[in-house]
Amino acid sequence: MSGNDSAVEDDRLIRELLQNWAIWRDAGDWERFRTVWHPDGRMMATWTQGTGDEFIEISKQAWARGVSILHFLGGISVDLAGHRAISQTKMTISQRSEVEGVLCDVLCTGRFYDFLEKRGGRWGIVLRQPIYEKDRMDPVTPGTAPVLDRALLERFPPGYRHLAYLQTRIGYTVKPDMPGLKGPEVEALYARGAAWLQGKPL
Repeated sequence: MSGNDSAVEDDRLIRELLQNWAIWRDAGDWERFRTVWHPDGRMMATWTQGTGDEFIEISKQAWARGVSILHFLGGISVDLAGHRAISQTKMTISQRSEVEGVLCDVLCTGRFYDFLEKRGGRWGIVLRQPIYEKDRMDPVTPGTAPVLDRALLERFPPGYRHLAYLQTRIGYTVKPDMPGLKGPEVEALYARGAAWLQGKPL
C-alpha cells in the first residue's frame, strides 16, 4: 500500500470510528463502544470527566436512572500526521428531562474535537473534548414553559448554559469552563491539537 493509499485508509477508519462512537454509545452497546478508546483514553463531558471505561460505567448508571442523552453527527474533518490525528465532528447533543417541573428538550450544537493515535495497527481515541457552540431549551408540550433560575443559568458559558442548567438540576456537577465557539479555552485546545500532531505529549 502506498503512502497515499495508507492515508486514505487511515482517514476512512477514523471516520468509521467516530460514527461508531455515537451509534454504539446511544444504543448502549457498551462492549463495542469500549473498542473506540485506547486504555488511557479520556472523555471530557460537561457532566463527567474520566477514562473511557469510567465514562462507560457512569453512562450505564445514567441509563439505569432514566437519563436520556443522544448524539447526532454532521460533517467530519480529519488532520493526519503519521500515527496521530486530530478530528473535528459537527454534532448535536440532545437531552430530555424535567426542568422546574416541565418536561424539556435541550439541544446543544458543537463539535467533538478528538485526539487519536494508531497503536498496534488500531486507531483509538486518546482524548475527546467537545466544543460547545450554542444551545437552547424547548418544552416538549407546546404551551408550557419552565421558570428558570436566572442566576443559575448565567453561571455557565452561553454555549451550553441550558444543558448545564438541566444537568445541574438532575444532580450532576457541571464543569464550568468547557471550550466554546470563541475564547481562550478553545484557543488553548487548538494549540494542544497542533502540538499533538507535531508529536508532543498530550
